[in-house]
Amino acid sequence: MEGGREVKLDYSREGSDIEIDHASSGGSTEAKEFNSMREPLLLRNRKNTTSQIAIVGANACPIESLDYEILENELFKQDWRTSKKVQIYQYVFLKWTFALLIGLGTGLVGLFNNLAVENIAGFKFLLTSSLMLEKNYYLAFAAYAGCNMILAIAAAVLCAYVAPAAAGSGIPEVKAYLNGVDAPSILAPTTLFVKIFGSIFGVSAGFVVGKEGPMVHTGACIASLLGQGGSRKYHLTWKWLRYFKNDRDRRDLVTCGAAAGVAAAFRAPVGGVLFALEEAVSWWRSALLWRTFFTTAVVAVVLRGFIGFCRTGKCGLFGEGGLIMFDVSSTKATYDTLDLLAVIFLGVVGGIFGSLYNYCIDKVVRTYSIINERGPSFKILLVIIISLLTSCCSYGLPWLAPCIPCPADLSELCPTEGRSGNYKNFQCPPNSYNDLASLFFNTNDDAIRNLLTPGTEKRFKLPTLLVFFFATYGLGIITYGIAIPSGLFIPVILAGASYGRLVGNLLVPLSSLDVSLFALLGAASFLGGTMRMTVSLCVILLELTNDLLMLPLMMLVLLVSKTVADSFNKGVYDQIVKLKGLPYMEAHAEPYMRNLVASDVVSGPLIAFSGVEKVGNILHTLKMTGHNGFPVIDEPPYTDAAELCGLVLRSHLLVLLKEKTFTKGRMMRRSGILSMFKAHDFAKAGSGKGVKLEDLNISEEEMEMYVDLHPISNTSPYTVIETMSLAKAAVLFRELGLRHLCVVPKTPGRPPIVGILTRHDFMPEHISGLYPHCKTHK
Repeated sequence: MEGGREVKLDYSREGSDIEIDHASSGGSTEAKEFNSMREPLLLRNRKNTTSQIAIVGANACPIESLDYEILENELFKQDWRTSKKVQIYQYVFLKWTFALLIGLGTGLVGLFNNLAVENIAGFKFLLTSSLMLEKNYYLAFAAYAGCNMILAIAAAVLCAYVAPAAAGSGIPEVKAYLNGVDAPSILAPTTLFVKIFGSIFGVSAGFVVGKEGPMVHTGACIASLLGQGGSRKYHLTWKWLRYFKNDRDRRDLVTCGAAAGVAAAFRAPVGGVLFALEEAVSWWRSALLWRTFFTTAVVAVVLRGFIGFCRTGKCGLFGEGGLIMFDVSSTKATYDTLDLLAVIFLGVVGGIFGSLYNYCIDKVVRTYSIINERGPSFKILLVIIISLLTSCCSYGLPWLAPCIPCPADLSELCPTEGRSGNYKNFQCPPNSYNDLASLFFNTNDDAIRNLLTPGTEKRFKLPTLLVFFFATYGLGIITYGIAIPSGLFIPVILAGASYGRLVGNLLVPLSSLDVSLFALLGAASFLGGTMRMTVSLCVILLELTNDLLMLPLMMLVLLVSKTVADSFNKGVYDQIVKLKGLPYMEAHAEPYMRNLVASDVVSGPLIAFSGVEKVGNILHTLKMTGHNGFPVIDEPPYTDAAELCGLVLRSHLLVLLKEKTFTKGRMMRRSGILSMFKAHDFAKAGSGKGVKLEDLNISEEEMEMYVDLHPISNTSPYTVIETMSLAKAAVLFRELGLRHLCVVPKTPGRPPIVGILTRHDFMPEHISGLYPHCKTHK
């Protein structure tokens, strides 16, 4: 292209062929003003500083963006014109059918997870308790720690060798995907498999982790697999599935899956919808609201039906545990001014501890990454160490607590028989119990239920609550980042509920609120301080507890804790997104972007194709660059002057070259291409199933032939003028869900395009590389 120069920032790394594409120009007058500043940067191969760094220490992976833009090329326009009404009905019917299937699938997986955890963990606790009743305390510890270690190793092996992307919560990856970031393997079938079974093994192993975060990732994986459009390998290529072979519809399905995951984890359908709206998605509309609500309603119906069945005793050890529902509605939520001050205090302390929690997780994960990067064996070794430490704490700390005589006139057994309850016998004599064992020697769900049990201020002593708070707080921090699926909701709820109950016990003489309500508000304050969500957390907790009277206090404590924590750092999911190097685009532009214009961050030269281009030129460009989008320029004699015809995608070029629709002379073949191809021939294939460059077999004779790019070029790409502020361009790029944003010149008589803005160009790391003195970080 006349007047254009090009540099390619190659980000390809081990085991992947995808990358962030970066194309821009240096032909504009404004860009030349900064030429001396940019030249040294263009002469060396700058590595991408925004590529994903896996939280469990996998090698850095290149990342590409998703194509959420609606393409308007001649093939797609022809498809729209020839669409019949029955095809529209098919599309609408399939959207609602997929929403139903996502709800059913996620609900059934949630039930399976809970059944498995309750039965596996229940067997472990019953075995240990029976050995302790026989006074075989050392053997009991060996059995307890051995069971935990076997389960932990199983989870670690799956994550280390089968699907490293399944480690961690999964919510940051889903959040980034819905923002337009497609990191490798985050929604793959192997990730789904490991997420389900790794979460079961990890939670059953006694780690201070939850299965709620992984359930969000699981729901998103189920939705993504349904939206892949079938499988040629397994002959599942139903014709109707072609409607969903695009990133826009898959994005909507993944949104439904994320909401369904929250609904299945907490049995909170409305909370799931609000979670997706507040925390997960970057684009929302009313039609998606209806489908998401329908999906979560299906999950709620599935859970309700099976819970009723399991309460008849036909689900093994599954009983009150799992599918956590904390009914504290039997207590009166009456409060006065002093109680409001206590709630504000809870919010302030919860915000401080929540921000400290996020800070510690950041440091721990960075440290673990150094260990995990040394290989799968080191990942497993780290998991074993944390498992042993957790077993020693949960088995050893209750020995420090004194035995307490059983209260008189109890409606339940004391000491408790079996694996759950408030009155664990542990090593105590008959008619007495160990209150710390009632929290440690249970599943995490049962421990939370015990903390939220109303009217039991004397069952848990102040030292017990203090020890349990610091233990769960510390174990929750050091456990996150190891190679197992690990949710953050449960550790935070455990620490918050124990802290809230501790404050409630101290304020019993002064407050009219029950200690269980203090525990609930403490959990809310910690959740607000770590995750920085308000509306969705409020509704989730209210759906969990069935106590609508707590709404004003819940709103107050969440607002206070979030406000306090925001003054220290970001939410935990935002921190993890940054830790992983996912190029997430915020809803707002940073202040420094107002001092730059679009042409300041595009780097030249630019690669462009003619409307009718030589096959050899296209093939050479595809081999030498990793660009995913190329401008198409029409030049004389086809037009009076050079003009921007559109933008052509790399994937579409590969399909066109594979079918070899070439001509010997430089002529347009629009009608021939339109009759040979259908729009769905260029639809996005499933993961890793598109046409690859190595699939092409072009002869020397064909290299000298020509191909018409007009029918597959997007004739209406989004463009901005080169003098537009970078802040305005960033908002436009994010709101429209773009992958490429063309920058056009302000003055006539120049090449029709200055450059292309991609996601990478808006990243602070890229801008600070261009302008070292620009303060891109707060």
